[in-house]
Amino acid sequence: MEARADSHFLAGKKIIVAGAGISGLAFAAALDKQWDDRFARPEVTIYDREKSDEAAQREGYSLSLNGFDKDGGLVALRDLGLLDRIVEHAILGLETQPSMKIWTSSWEENIAIKLRAYQGLPSASLRIARKDLRKILIDAATEHRAIRWETSCVGAERLEGERIRVQLSAGDGSGTWSEECDLLIAADGASSKIRAALRSKDTLQFAGAIQLGGCARFPGGIPAPVDKSWGLVITGEGVCCFFSPVDAERVVWAVSWRTGEPRDLDKTRPEEQFRSLMAEALERGAAIREPFRTIVEATEPGTELLIPARDKAPFRHGEGRVPPGVVFIGDSNHAVSPFAGNGANLGLKDGWDLARELCRGASLAGAVKAYDDRSVPRAVATIKSSHWRITMGHATGAAYWSFWVFMRVGNFMSWLFGRFM
Repeated sequence: MEARADSHFLAGKKIIVAGAGISGLAFAAALDKQWDDRFARPEVTIYDREKSDEAAQREGYSLSLNGFDKDGGLVALRDLGLLDRIVEHAILGLETQPSMKIWTSSWEENIAIKLRAYQGLPSASLRIARKDLRKILIDAATEHRAIRWETSCVGAERLEGERIRVQLSAGDGSGTWSEECDLLIAADGASSKIRAALRSKDTLQFAGAIQLGGCARFPGGIPAPVDKSWGLVITGEGVCCFFSPVDAERVVWAVSWRTGEPRDLDKTRPEEQFRSLMAEALERGAAIREPFRTIVEATEPGTELLIPARDKAPFRHGEGRVPPGVVFIGDSNHAVSPFAGNGANLGLKDGWDLARELCRGASLAGAVKAYDDRSVPRAVATIKSSHWRITMGHATGAAYWSFWVFMRVGNFMSWLFGRFM
């Protein structure tokens, strides 16, 4: 798919985006933002398996948006023109003091992560409720189109003449059909059906840890110190626990441990399972002092989570069975576990960078290669760092004490450079 000097290879073409998650929405908004209006705009259709954007409003957790280097999600949001709206909804990270903390089991603060914001951004890292981020992206991505909800893209094949046939399925089970397009953006998440159809052996791998948690509500205010900070308690007994506010009344928590076998929620017995999981959390986190027990006991039924850490290495397009005209972005290409703390940033940057290369490129093949050159290295680095976090966060014995020496030196260096730079 080449462009003439007086045209663009995507001018007037049809693009299907599979998935209205962070990466798919970021791509659609970024294509609108960067498209050269000398050429006819592509027709972009977004499909998502959810019933409507109302489902997004039920997402009860927050995520971190980074702004300390060029690959941060805040950079993508600035370029999209959405940064002001993001800042309006920030939960933490805009204050002058650092927010990300690492505590001992007795809540002794051993490090407060302080990084310098990149190129004048308002923060090096802030937290926002996922529902708020997604609502902002939905508004941006639907300026020129509507999302077709309750429709899944379940497969794709290349036709003669370089077009792609996409198989679609109604969420209510009413039927299946197909549509043709010139470019398919697979943004349908870690359990991508398109990836399963085209790269059946490219599956998620268990990273050896499980998170058990939920969302606790405190109408009178979240207990200190997690009311104004987010971070990890590392016990040295093979267990750690993540805490982060979601809003003024709610805090999400997740205690974790290493294991050789993954576990998932049993949705057939929700009430019994909730009680069992909360009891297990208290037992596994027994070394963590208050307000741990208070937070666990304030967890709202229905918010419980049991997440086996799974991830998947990225791939370059042109490898395996991916036909030209199909591009995987976000978790559909390089799924990461919650221990990465970087999934939203990867998705935002993937969406922006792919749109950027498509808008400025002379051919589809060249644009996708340039995108891979940007996307793959940062995904590889993120997965490596998440595995390191799993190892060190659950360390015991000598490894644990070595980790704290490293942390204390890091804390001193953070203070030193923060004061003198």
